[in-house]
Amino acid sequence: MAAAAGALLLSACGTTTVTDDGPAPARTSSIACAQRGQLAASGSSAQQNAMKHWMREYQKACPGVQIRYVPIGSGGGVAQFLRGATVIGGTDSPLNADEVARSREVCRGGRAIDLPMVGGPVAIGYNLSGVRDVVLDAPTLAKIFDSKITMWNAPEIRRLNPGTDFPAKPISTVHRSDESGTTQNLNAYLAGAAPDAWPYPQAKAWQAKGGQSAAGSNGVASRVQVTDGAIGYFELSFAKAKGLPTVRLDTGAPEPVAVSAQTASAGIAAARVKGTGHDMTLAFDYRTRAGGAYPIVLVTYEIVCDSGNQAEVLPALKSFLTYTASAEGQKDLSRIHYAPLPDEVAARVRQVVSGLS
Repeated sequence: MAAAAGALLLSACGTTTVTDDGPAPARTSSIACAQRGQLAASGSSAQQNAMKHWMREYQKACPGVQIRYVPIGSGGGVAQFLRGATVIGGTDSPLNADEVARSREVCRGGRAIDLPMVGGPVAIGYNLSGVRDVVLDAPTLAKIFDSKITMWNAPEIRRLNPGTDFPAKPISTVHRSDESGTTQNLNAYLAGAAPDAWPYPQAKAWQAKGGQSAAGSNGVASRVQVTDGAIGYFELSFAKAKGLPTVRLDTGAPEPVAVSAQTASAGIAAARVKGTGHDMTLAFDYRTRAGGAYPIVLVTYEIVCDSGNQAEVLPALKSFLTYTASAEGQKDLSRIHYAPLPDEVAARVRQVVSGLS
């Protein structure tokens, strides 16, 4: 990418928001539009429903900008960004040191940074005839996904669910076949909360024993949906879209914690920024016992160059990311089962975006 300079051309735009529940009342948008530009982006399938919402609302207000997002998974998004094929990479786990070093080849005079943009819980969804409420804890969940607990009526599961009649049915676990930040976040949770039961690295690639695999969050959720006895992991929006029940987690809190945008927000609010410079990588506490705090939380980061962006895309890049991190861009996320960024995190993201060059 060539080094960029130039003024950001903005125009105030009005729009009527259309939600999944039908047209909403007309309102004036606060989006500061770039007059033109084409943004190529790819990556995390976890954020694809949020990205669809943002793109629809932004392009309605700013018709001169064209945005294309391909949900090929976090690993693919990072790879495409690092070879200069996109200007935004979506990933559910931040860049490592080697990837940051490689990014200097495409961010001439700068480096890639991670900007948190949308949060969400990793739901544990299942399909078990006659059972619509399941409580699991981290050690039991780890043993299930590592094929050490293989039946739904196993003593460990029955102990956590007194009064529930579990069938003598094999458990069919489903995991991601592609490299995924969703996988990385589940690995991080299990390694942090059940280290004795989960010996695997906090990596994007699945390494536990057994199970079926499917590409993308939608692929995993679809496989669970059609397989009686199946259990898998994916973002809450996919569970809601397919009508799948989700596991409540026994974290040691007074009550098992159900997965929701609100309980995920409680986890994000407790996170701290550990990135350096303009990088905003967040660190989470996977062992929290706070009431109402769901611990398997991922944040999708937008990877961008802090400097060295192409002059012809920089205005649109800054305009679009300023919108997604704005109060307007964040406020509807809980309706589509995502967790909005805390106000102070979103404000810092906007400040970083304003300085992109």
